[in-house]
Amino acid sequence: MTDHAALMDATYRRQRHIYDVTRPLFLHGRRRLIHELDPAPEAKILELACGTGQNLRAIARAYPGRALYGLDISSEMLATARAKVRGRALLAHGDATGFDAPALFGTDTFDQIVISYALSMIPDWRGAIGEAMRHLGPGGTLHVVDFGDLAGWPGAFRTALNAAVGRFHVTPREGLAQALHDAAGAYGGRASVTPLARGYACAGVVRVP
Repeated sequence: MTDHAALMDATYRRQRHIYDVTRPLFLHGRRRLIHELDPAPEAKILELACGTGQNLRAIARAYPGRALYGLDISSEMLATARAKVRGRALLAHGDATGFDAPALFGTDTFDQIVISYALSMIPDWRGAIGEAMRHLGPGGTLHVVDFGDLAGWPGAFRTALNAAVGRFHVTPREGLAQALHDAAGAYGGRASVTPLARGYACAGVVRVP
């Protein structure tokens, strides 16, 4: 965790202060993800790579009373998240590809797990999907949104976008849809994957029995 944590801290030490102002144009589909959660009143919801806490704050506002948790590898981002969620979520420092949920959160499983525009920043992104699946309780759902394959966009746009996000160590995962289907199959579940905005983004939900 050390090398990647240091990289993320260095990348977002200053960016975290303007992140939520500058990113909405890039992060298409986050509102859709939150709307589709529709959690039960007693649901436990974990966001992996929660960043500044923007999603957790939105989830808390949309679904009051749910138990919310957030994990991030960057202590810099967590500093912003703690100020933003103001006690409405339990936050912890950790690696999405391997974490001790009982030690960090007092529970080993969650009803819903969210990963929003983070897999494109996690080197072992398939490992993060696997770790999320491991922590889903019976009937749980994994909700993912991230950059898509940009299939419906001109090559010049794809090149420009990849260059822009690459400055922040972001790499769109072209195999994301298949990885979600593979994760569902490994647990006897099912996945639904939807391309958004002509492939700009990929939204997926994995459900386990």
